[in-house]
Amino acid sequence: MKRFGTFCFYLLAFGVAGYAVFAYGLMPLGSLVHPAMKLNYQTHPLGIYTHVFASLVALMLSPFQFSSRLRRGRPRLHRVLGRIYLGLGVLVGGLTGLYMSVFAFGGWVGKLGFACLALAWLFTGLRAFQAIRSGAVQAHRRWIVRNVSLTLAAVSLRIYLPLSMVTGIPFELAYPAIAWLCWVPNLWVAEIVFNKPHGKAIAA
Repeated sequence: MKRFGTFCFYLLAFGVAGYAVFAYGLMPLGSLVHPAMKLNYQTHPLGIYTHVFASLVALMLSPFQFSSRLRRGRPRLHRVLGRIYLGLGVLVGGLTGLYMSVFAFGGWVGKLGFACLALAWLFTGLRAFQAIRSGAVQAHRRWIVRNVSLTLAAVSLRIYLPLSMVTGIPFELAYPAIAWLCWVPNLWVAEIVFNKPHGKAIAA
């Protein structure tokens, strides 16, 4: 069961990362998003590109944060990947995500949802960094679990959007809700499943 979960983790993370490379690296900006969002993307290209590709780094590195084999066998590489994950992926992705939340589609509900996601992502990343710097390994793992659950908002978002379209929910109603649904349940699951008392973070 653990191996199946790990497989799904890698599959979803790399699948969405591959989609991001295709959608933002090979296609004209905004060509694969809802028409209501296209102008916003084209008005802030630097912000959206920086956010997407920094977040892509975090998403691709996120499964490796839980690899016990990597931690034990190549601890220096684990530390290097962790620094890239937090320093480039989470810090840059979170700051640009916070900036882009000001222009998010969905009115104040959508803007607030994405702003809170960015702030929670930055905060949990900071706490994970502070914990490992002080040698608090278990606390570091708990904060990383929370942080990666927020990184996976990129996956949740791309699951909920097509589901809303299939069920016929108008985009104007669905998107503000998805701005919260893409991360709040993730954080809840991380807390009650992987960070339960005396529990252990997932390991690949």
